[in-house]
Amino acid sequence: MGTAIEFVDLGRMDYDDALTKQLDRASALLREEDDRQTVFFVEHPRTITIGRNGTTDNIVVSESFLAERGFTVREVDRGGDVTYHGPGQLVVYPILHLNPWDNDVKAYVRNLEESVIRALEPVGITATRLGEYPGVWVKDAKICAVGARVKKRQSGEFVTYHGIALNVNTNLSDFQTIVPCGIQDKGVTSVEQELGEPGQMSDWKERLKTAFLDVFQSFASHPDE
Repeated sequence: MGTAIEFVDLGRMDYDDALTKQLDRASALLREEDDRQTVFFVEHPRTITIGRNGTTDNIVVSESFLAERGFTVREVDRGGDVTYHGPGQLVVYPILHLNPWDNDVKAYVRNLEESVIRALEPVGITATRLGEYPGVWVKDAKICAVGARVKKRQSGEFVTYHGIALNVNTNLSDFQTIVPCGIQDKGVTSVEQELGEPGQMSDWKERLKTAFLDVFQSFASHPDE
């Protein structure tokens, strides 16, 4: 039996409200009130987030431009630089404690990427990692961003939040407001762009859930914990 993971679909939700849910769940794990492993699925309205390694210099349009088009800008405590969220993008927030995966943060990030790669493969999208760049790529275009944050329990065990953002039917022109992840010479893509037709978000939630369970339960070193 693999490690039990609960998936919760938040539907469409403002970034701040989803962040509150993440922090509440992560705090419960950090305080060791319970050990429930939870993964949130959510879509956000137009939101630009600036990670701990980021800078507003990588937002390339004016505040008034963003305001007119309904963008929210937030500084967040995940790793990485500037990222865009918006309608048609499937955002996944795993709130996990990493004891079942040898408390290995690098392996955790690789497992996130592997889950996306496996979810894309059955529909004919060949995705890979790209050298030192984080995320999941189709050739030189990023299809999924990755940005995790970990904190330690008193025991030294890591607890994760933030996560991944898979472009399904995302309006790719919205990415022109930023330098995605601070990378100047790479592009972005989506499932819709790669397949030439829009995808059903419900289908992609199921595909990603299946791949996530396949990867994380397969690589759990302490499966019943």
